[in-house]
Amino acid sequence: MTVPVFTEEAIREIPLALYLHWPWCVRKCPYCDFNSHAIPQGLDDVAYVDLVLRDLSHWIGRTEGRPISSVFIGGGTPSLMSGHAVDKLLSGAHRMFGFTSDCEITLEANPGTTDESRFKAFKSAGVNRISIGVQSFMNEKLQTLGRIHSSDDARRAAQHAGDVFGNFNLDLMFALPGETHDEVATEVETAVQLGATHLSFYQLTIEPGTAFAKRLPAGLPDDDTCADMSDLVIERLTSAGFDHYEVSGYAKPGKRCRHNLNYWQFGDYLAAGAGAHGKLTTREGILREVREMSPRRYAEKVKSVGHACAEKALIDSEALPFEFMLNVLRLTEGVPATLFESRTGLALSTLAPQLSDLRNRGLLVPDTTRIAPTAQGRAFLSDLQEAFL
Repeated sequence: MTVPVFTEEAIREIPLALYLHWPWCVRKCPYCDFNSHAIPQGLDDVAYVDLVLRDLSHWIGRTEGRPISSVFIGGGTPSLMSGHAVDKLLSGAHRMFGFTSDCEITLEANPGTTDESRFKAFKSAGVNRISIGVQSFMNEKLQTLGRIHSSDDARRAAQHAGDVFGNFNLDLMFALPGETHDEVATEVETAVQLGATHLSFYQLTIEPGTAFAKRLPAGLPDDDTCADMSDLVIERLTSAGFDHYEVSGYAKPGKRCRHNLNYWQFGDYLAAGAGAHGKLTTREGILREVREMSPRRYAEKVKSVGHACAEKALIDSEALPFEFMLNVLRLTEGVPATLFESRTGLALSTLAPQLSDLRNRGLLVPDTTRIAPTAQGRAFLSDLQEAFL
């Protein structure tokens, strides 16, 4: 195994983000393969935050003094947390690492667990962006998806997010069981009318191990219909002034999700909370760490050894090109070609044969100063990414 070596100066140029995981929901949705669990009665959210902060302290001294440029509190359903718990979590993280002056701080919310007063408490705690898991504005679809909220709940949550934060994302799905093109168009129109500044609009996929995988829902659209629906979403949202900057990401001008961009540009991110994944560039190579998945085991390990790292490994140089391309090729504009060397520590010349072949086949743009997919490359994204295996 060989790994690239980085200097302190090179590391300091790589942005550093922070992911914090809250693993509980009111109930598990049948399509969800995230690390989420039904919340136990009487759960002490502040006690969990204390564990997360102790776990997070394990990263101190390993970041080359870089401040945090974005924070994402994901789940699960983090909007089940109290404003006090969120304030303690963010204050603790800030004391450990410091935040940049323009740090983007996002919290995921379920429309069935929020109201305006809760949003105001989150804003007071330091949150400046909300991501709302709507999935659909149609009650029949919400019932099929096992969501706990109604269409009215979703609309109210979006209105409150606009009033309190201004900057907010809505998660929506298409290719739902029995869905028509007209229904997809209505979903798009509703999201736009509610004033969302960012939309994550993605196709329902049946993930292994989910309830949907065990019992496939009836009426799923075929591949051609899914492709047509995707084209409809892209056309309607770009016409409404959204920038289709990533496979499923659409943003109003200046409202791209900086946290997700850091992932897709192969930046670094610390992680704490049950099941959280982190990536950190060090002088010895690029390190990946995974926290204990089970909330019970997570708590036990933090209490016993001070952190909950379950797996850690340096990324082999041979695996880095694929890992890099798996992320950056999701971006419509791609990235400067020089980013490959600065983020992987490898020479761009090592990819010369693949890059030349893919440009000749019309899957990458011909501009050699960028690594970016063409429209055809985006249509065959998996094949494009796998060319770097």
